[in-house]
Amino acid sequence: MTLHQILTGQIQDAIHQLFNLDIETIEFQATRKEFEGDVTMVVFPLVKILKGNPVEIGTKIGTFLVDKNDFISRFNVVGGFLNLVISDDFYINFFNSIKNKEDFGFVKPDENAKAIMVEYSSPNTNKPLHLGHIRNILLGYSVSEIIKASGKKAYKTQIINDRGIHICKSMLAWQKYGEGKTPASTGLKGDKLVGNFYVEFDKNYKKEIAELIAKGKTEEEAKKLAPSIVEAQQMLQKWEAGDEEVVALWKKMNQWVYDGFEETYKNLGVNFDSYYYESNTYLLGKEVVQFGLEKGIFEKDPDGSVWIDLTEDGLDRKIVLRSDGTAVYMTQDIGTAIQRVKDNPDVGGMVYTVGNEQDYHFKVLFLILKKLGFEWAENLYHLSYGMVELPSGKMKSREGTVVDADDLMAEMTSTAQKISEDLGKLDGYSEEEKASLYETIGMGALKYYMLKVDPKKQMLFNPEESVDFAGNTGPFIQYTYARIQSILRKADFDYSKNVTIDLHEKEKELIKQVQLYPDVIQNAAANYSPALIANYTYELVKEFNSFYQQVSILGETDLDKKIFRVQLSKTVGNTIKSAFKLLGIQVPERM
Repeated sequence: MTLHQILTGQIQDAIHQLFNLDIETIEFQATRKEFEGDVTMVVFPLVKILKGNPVEIGTKIGTFLVDKNDFISRFNVVGGFLNLVISDDFYINFFNSIKNKEDFGFVKPDENAKAIMVEYSSPNTNKPLHLGHIRNILLGYSVSEIIKASGKKAYKTQIINDRGIHICKSMLAWQKYGEGKTPASTGLKGDKLVGNFYVEFDKNYKKEIAELIAKGKTEEEAKKLAPSIVEAQQMLQKWEAGDEEVVALWKKMNQWVYDGFEETYKNLGVNFDSYYYESNTYLLGKEVVQFGLEKGIFEKDPDGSVWIDLTEDGLDRKIVLRSDGTAVYMTQDIGTAIQRVKDNPDVGGMVYTVGNEQDYHFKVLFLILKKLGFEWAENLYHLSYGMVELPSGKMKSREGTVVDADDLMAEMTSTAQKISEDLGKLDGYSEEEKASLYETIGMGALKYYMLKVDPKKQMLFNPEESVDFAGNTGPFIQYTYARIQSILRKADFDYSKNVTIDLHEKEKELIKQVQLYPDVIQNAAANYSPALIANYTYELVKEFNSFYQQVSILGETDLDKKIFRVQLSKTVGNTIKSAFKLLGIQVPERM
């Protein structure tokens, strides 16, 4: 149990016995530096209930706790804050209980509990993955890992948007200008090859629009009449009708893209438990519409279209089936959600990692699924995130100005190489070891920079800033981990036994920071926020570096103190490695 968990029980007991009052939650915060204490209880919520003086209430609780518990040495009350001083023995006993636990902070999953399905990536097959996808993928993957660490089952999934007019644009451009090119013949990844033809289509389409406008058409008319778009629409109709030639081309080009995506996912260090394809799911949900009509949840208009009226819920009236019987995206998403639970009956909730431009869509989707009576619909969450911009501004796929994910990863590795070489600390490394280290640092920089920002915030990504070896960056944390490994390699004595010492202030602060880790995991899982893990790790590393600067470790002459400090360093290293694993980041043994 963590200190907060232990104190919660003790304080609840104190409040019950002193005031005959039962309180569910106790609010804690770190004790301010100017006051003595290790942890602070916020008394103000009790003041409102008991209508008493905060100092008197805090003093009564503090006196009770010191009398009843050996591990609480003393207390002081400042206004509505009860500052508790925890004994050294408590911290040493806690440390000895967790120092050899590789899974410290993790909760073993309950096999009978409901699983959470996390959807992320969900790309279109007309272009390669780009910088925006990277934020999406890293968020979804990390959230899945954090959910598992918190004691729940999590399944990773995506839905690949492999149908529609955008796919036909790439197919048509390949037919016209491709000259039979393939990934094998060009040496290009399949997603890049197909993406090039998507850009090629748009270039020619714009040219045709300009020519039609020059002949007197309005811009709106020109966009509809341009030969390229007319042909693309005809191709889509043929695909929907099952035309063998069009379907064969569609399968071939999509496979190129799938293969390209997989290579990017592998390099990014992420994976999925299941894949859904829009070409298989776009008709799902139509039978649910009939069910909704029978239950009076949906209503049919005179033209045959089907709607749901959500105005009483503060939303609007939403179409779920067109008058010609075709489904809309909302219908498809309803059907896909239901299908996922059919495929995985233990799923009790879902997380959708999708940009914040879709906030309204998911409000409507979740509400419809609740109205349809699905129990798991109570546990749906839109992991809404802000867009990523570069110092140069926004990206545009059609114009080919996006930052390609593969190119960005290569650039990060290259930047890490340049900075590492400038620092000149790689003597004795083989070329293979250097290449591996550059990739570890570059990818760590990229992932950490993306994940340390609250998902809801829009962010500016600066590649060079992210690879800085100082400050709140991945490489800074990786360097601290490598420093700890260096200490362990140099510790040429047995440091496995338990020892009891008088704690140095810096040792105590470091143990307090380590002890927060389980709570941070639970909070990060509850808030679907890898940023909480990232910034906790940075605070832990700052605390370790302060300890490292002010306390002698291997130079200590007292053997028990030296043993304890090496053990403490090792535990901090294990915690860094564990936290970074939740972010999908590797740590190097040497830097």
